[in-house]
Amino acid sequence: MRQELEAVWAEHLRHEFTTKNTDETLATMVADARVNHIPVATGGSGLDELREFYSRFFIPQMPPDMEMISIARTFAADRLVDEMVLRFTHSVAMEWFLPGVPPTGKRVELPIVVSVHFEGDKLHEERIYWDQASVLVQVGLLDPSGLPVLGAAAAAKVLDPRLPSNDLIAGFDRPG
Repeated sequence: MRQELEAVWAEHLRHEFTTKNTDETLATMVADARVNHIPVATGGSGLDELREFYSRFFIPQMPPDMEMISIARTFAADRLVDEMVLRFTHSVAMEWFLPGVPPTGKRVELPIVVSVHFEGDKLHEERIYWDQASVLVQVGLLDPSGLPVLGAAAAAKVLDPRLPSNDLIAGFDRPG
């Protein structure tokens, strides 16, 4: 079952990010599929709404240098959880990710988690989580001074777990 789910997920991602084909993306999903980008509540419910979302906003508003780095993948009977680091330059309008924010030209790196629920051999629901405050810091819309926000350092820590922890804790004494 794991290999089947992984193959469906890989096909879905391929059509979202490589072929950029809305119809083929939707072909990997059930009729009442749901997508929810949690921090900004973008996505949709049902193939009609998802067709509008994918064809007008998600696929055509993908930065050309978008890169996903896989960190870990966890499986259950009908679920998959994917941890990744997403990297891109905010060179195009991204209403699905930064609604109402014109391109800033800034580089963005952030950890994301995608929870996927399958129904048979198709996707039923995707919930995508990321730290929007870290994104806003990186595109220059949020001043991190005095705030417990990391920006790109959060992605760096995921990619290299040996990087120090607790930098935001005042007075933390690192042993050694």
